[in-house]
Amino acid sequence: VLFLAYFAMQVIYARRKYKISPPETTGHPEFERAFRAQANCSEYFPIFISLLWVAGIFFHQGVTAACGLLYLYSRLRYFQGYAVAAQGRLGPLYASAWLLWLLVGLALAGLLAHFLWP
Repeated sequence: VLFLAYFAMQVIYARRKYKISPPETTGHPEFERAFRAQANCSEYFPIFISLLWVAGIFFHQGVTAACGLLYLYSRLRYFQGYAVAAQGRLGPLYASAWLLWLLVGLALAGLLAHFLWP
């Protein structure tokens, strides 16, 4: 939640800096990149939290927590890279996507182990 608040604050600062009043979502390119990065991170947050929760309960809390911290770090780098230049988002985007797929695998493995094997 702190990450989402940080991202939202960065959009608010960009709005003030470039004098873009709500509900406008276009204007200066730096504002648009910050706005889009914040929206992208917010869109993936429910998926991340759900996977983190299921993998933590059914697989292993330590492994899941490590993946969660790496995901949050990669999303922070994504936001920072995207705010500077659109190309700056690609490396962290791929890393965060890989970590989401890893969490999907951990959640599935945990669910299968819990419900199919005694």
